[in-house]
Amino acid sequence: MRVLAAMSGGVDSAVAAARAVDAGHEVVGVHLALSAKPGTLRTGSRGCCTIEDSGDARRAADILGIPFYIWDFAERFTEEVIETFVGEYAAGRTPNPCVTCNEKIKFEALLDKAMALGFDAVATGHYARLSLVDGVPELRRSVDSGKDQSYVLASLTPEQLRHSLFPLGDSWKTDVRAEAASRGLSVAKKPDSHDICFIPDGDTKSFLEKRLGQRPGQLVDAETGAVLGEHTGVHGFTVGQRKGLGIEAPAPDGRPRYVLSLEPVSGTVKVGSARDLGVNVIEANRPIWPSERPLDGPTECVVQVRAHGGIVEAVAEVSGDSGDSVTVQLREPLRGVAPGQVVVLYRTDAAEGDLVLGSAKISGTR
Repeated sequence: MRVLAAMSGGVDSAVAAARAVDAGHEVVGVHLALSAKPGTLRTGSRGCCTIEDSGDARRAADILGIPFYIWDFAERFTEEVIETFVGEYAAGRTPNPCVTCNEKIKFEALLDKAMALGFDAVATGHYARLSLVDGVPELRRSVDSGKDQSYVLASLTPEQLRHSLFPLGDSWKTDVRAEAASRGLSVAKKPDSHDICFIPDGDTKSFLEKRLGQRPGQLVDAETGAVLGEHTGVHGFTVGQRKGLGIEAPAPDGRPRYVLSLEPVSGTVKVGSARDLGVNVIEANRPIWPSERPLDGPTECVVQVRAHGGIVEAVAEVSGDSGDSVTVQLREPLRGVAPGQVVVLYRTDAAEGDLVLGSAKISGTR
């Protein structure tokens, strides 16, 4: 096949491109320039898409002997990912920008352009397993559970998955680094990027306040209605947050308080005890079924609500008049579940590993 290898400048995408070459594909490397100021977005292992990263990607492509290009997606990244991120927080929701980036940039904008240029597939360094069974995609967890990225890929459509390759899904990260070193790739020991790439200092609250300004409101005890303090904007909080609440007086029982809900219109942040944080039911909308198989009645599954953690057994069922919603009954309470997050449904298969059944955006909990 003609394969476009998305090369971030890290070890994973470099080895993924190398394996695509080894498989006999005609491979072209491309680095996505996602920042209008590429020199400002890396601090050690924080951030990405810098001049340093593009240089690392180019050197890897040279070693592999493949053509290499840089595509400027900065404007679309700003509109689709950064502005969506800011807007979701302003609305009192908690988004996952990596899910949005995969959905809107790497597997929509990039894949669309690749297909228009005559490529058959896009290869990335994501840790997830993908196979086609009678033409139907099956997306599963990586064998390396500590690096598994099926959660952030679960919002991809079947058609997008049909034109995707994840060469690292059957590998452990330690083996990938060793392979990179054996191939002479300089990125073999490069630290992994983490946190939100466009907030390299990790200070999400300050980032949002620079864009949204201050929107004062009150911190209120969810049980008594008592006003406990003031804040500068609901965008500075997320459900489940314990630190940085700015409440001077301790709770009557001396235990920590947590954010329970956000009301952006009134500017109210409701707080309470840990026992009030757990939820038993998740309501979600905009479901996506990677294998083109919507749930058929109540379905036993395992759900995940964060990229790392937040996993529990549940029963999920399609709801809504047009089947555009999903109701998830949790077998045990989950804490810190917030509107705006993505819930991913898995079917546990001991023989072949967890299969992604579908995903949906959380709209409410109870």
